[in-house]
Amino acid sequence: MSQEAFLPFALPELGDEEIAEIADTLKSGWITTGPKTRRFEESFRTFLGDEALHCLAVNSATAGLHLALEAFGVGPGDEVITTTHTFTATAEVIRYLGADVTLVDIDPNSLCINPLLVEEAITPRTKAIVPVHYAGLSADIPALLKLARPRGLKVIEDAAHALPATSEGRLVGTLDSDATVFSFYANKTMTTGEGGMVVTRDDAVAKRMKVMRLHGIDRDAFDRFRSERPAWYYEVVAPGFKYNLTDIAAAIGLMQLTKLPRFLQRRQYLAARYRKALQALPLVCPPDAPEGEVHAWHLYVIRLSPNARITRDELIQQLSERGIGTSVHYIPLHRQPYWRDLYELKPEMFPCSEAAYQSMLSIPLFTAMTDQDQDRVVEALHEILT
Repeated sequence: MSQEAFLPFALPELGDEEIAEIADTLKSGWITTGPKTRRFEESFRTFLGDEALHCLAVNSATAGLHLALEAFGVGPGDEVITTTHTFTATAEVIRYLGADVTLVDIDPNSLCINPLLVEEAITPRTKAIVPVHYAGLSADIPALLKLARPRGLKVIEDAAHALPATSEGRLVGTLDSDATVFSFYANKTMTTGEGGMVVTRDDAVAKRMKVMRLHGIDRDAFDRFRSERPAWYYEVVAPGFKYNLTDIAAAIGLMQLTKLPRFLQRRQYLAARYRKALQALPLVCPPDAPEGEVHAWHLYVIRLSPNARITRDELIQQLSERGIGTSVHYIPLHRQPYWRDLYELKPEMFPCSEAAYQSMLSIPLFTAMTDQDQDRVVEALHEILT
């Protein structure tokens, strides 16, 4: 085992600005959903640059996906198409609503959902498509919209990895889909610890999500509790959820959002440095965004080439012995017992996802990572693979 300090695969970058904003929140006496959350939602809309957008802060991207699907009327008897190559949250929210999940394979290069296979999977029961922008690279939303619009299907983007990625020169979140959901989990491109944001241009859907976000109450809790006149009365109009973001989390988000351009620049620098340093090894490095587009570089996922003299698991173990953390994104859903058994799924049904899974690992990539940290990863990979 190396005597060097352990290098994690991901680590949030938090500074004095976040600490000061949290302290200000605590001193204000308003620590649950309130003025900071409102500011965060408004700042997020300003960042995306589209005043027509509704931005609703939630306590996780999982909550955001659930709210969006519920607001669009997904329910028992419906089918929703998504990718097998994702975290279970993308699909589990569909089951929350009693609908069925249809999993399809990925494009072997981008590792994003394959639109051709989506088209083949559409049935009369299909209600929506949930593409995932894998690792920070935008899925082919224009192709999916061409499939969806003539059939009356909704497209809800799982953009947990994709802030601030672009497609056709536009930021993810401002595309022509029906809703987009971002994650601010601890390892994402910006963080609130736990949290997310749902974005839509649909006024009715935004209104429904706002009600369902907090117990199905027809009034904003913040408005009720800050009123100078008695405002105790409210009505429950639906069996809602408890999905609101706290002001403490929003305080972190406000500061992280101001740093996001710098975070992106650092991630792009590290990704380019990896590509150059690893090109001679028996590895497949992740593709960059097409010319003129932006890759968010949430993850740096390498794949072992067929001629590598080591397995993925052996590589993970040897990196661990050198004090270097890694992860695998993802163990595909078709391999998970719940999804496998419910829908009788087999690996051969998803050859591209299966091949990627067998050979892939995510190596350290985070904004607080130094050049020396990265050199350490590169040197270890060269030592192991050559």
